[in-house]
Amino acid sequence: MRKRSSNQWSRREFLAALAAAGTGALFRSPSDALAAEPPPETTKLRLAYHSRSLCHAPLYVAEDSLRGEGLTDVQYIKTDAVENALASGEVDIVTHFCGPLAVQVNNGDPIVILSGLHPGCVELVCVDRIRSLRDLKGKTIAVTDLGGGRHVFLAVMAAHVGLDPRKDINIVAHPASEAMRLLAEKKIDGFLAAPSDSQQLRAKKIGHVVVNSATDKPWSQYFCCMVSANREFATKNPAATKRTVRAILKASNICALEPARAAKTFLERGFPAREDFAVQALKEIPYGRWREYEPEDTIRFYSLRLHEAGMIKSTPQKIIAQGTDWRILRELKKELKA
Repeated sequence: MRKRSSNQWSRREFLAALAAAGTGALFRSPSDALAAEPPPETTKLRLAYHSRSLCHAPLYVAEDSLRGEGLTDVQYIKTDAVENALASGEVDIVTHFCGPLAVQVNNGDPIVILSGLHPGCVELVCVDRIRSLRDLKGKTIAVTDLGGGRHVFLAVMAAHVGLDPRKDINIVAHPASEAMRLLAEKKIDGFLAAPSDSQQLRAKKIGHVVVNSATDKPWSQYFCCMVSANREFATKNPAATKRTVRAILKASNICALEPARAAKTFLERGFPAREDFAVQALKEIPYGRWREYEPEDTIRFYSLRLHEAGMIKSTPQKIIAQGTDWRILRELKKELKA
């Protein structure tokens, strides 16, 4: 698998991405492929607004492109329970960490995973005495919500080195600001931070990074966040679903090529971060690799780790068969190829 910084694009890739994105305004010019497709079955699209991590920026940067795709009634639904909102049909499409999505498929929730978005974005930041994942045994590590994406990621990392996250680690939930304060005061041993919390911790010299999922193997070799849809929405609205995924992937290219512009778009939606931290985070997240990585490899890897952690019972093959559909992604890889 090729190793390359997310912002190290060749001239050919840069020009191809700009051509796909359009010029002037964000993505407003329809392509020949778009004109040849059937129109979306619905003009209404409900996306999950969950602002705990800046890594979801493509979902918001895509808004103009979505309107250009014919989805003129784009709604961002605020939710603290992304999984429930997707399963219930409160929202139609989300970007979310692959771990909780695999758990949902295991539980029989009516969702379908459609594409990878980007690998790695979280960092495990700990006090000095913790130097490796195995050192987490008996320690207290904070996440922002129990059962959420960061909790699942921490459990997967623990299982990967032979720890039982249910018994060997004291996992506690705190808002990010509280977790950072407790870590600075050494009242907890670590915090699984997402952007732009990671950048803030570095700037304040709080703790040190034990795992950076964007650069450290094996985490950097797989998708972190993925695109998933409510199954009923995707079944009833295949054209609208494809158009949505295309807009999100184009927006991912923009995040890689124009991080300052993408950060401004995200911050205008009320994300609580300093602009310089937001720009730094978008530069560090490896956007644009959705062409290179195979999302099925990601589901297989994380499903195995989740099984080891006792969080799912299904085999990776069953998760893939019941909860994924890569047909749209295969079409878009050909259409938008560099």
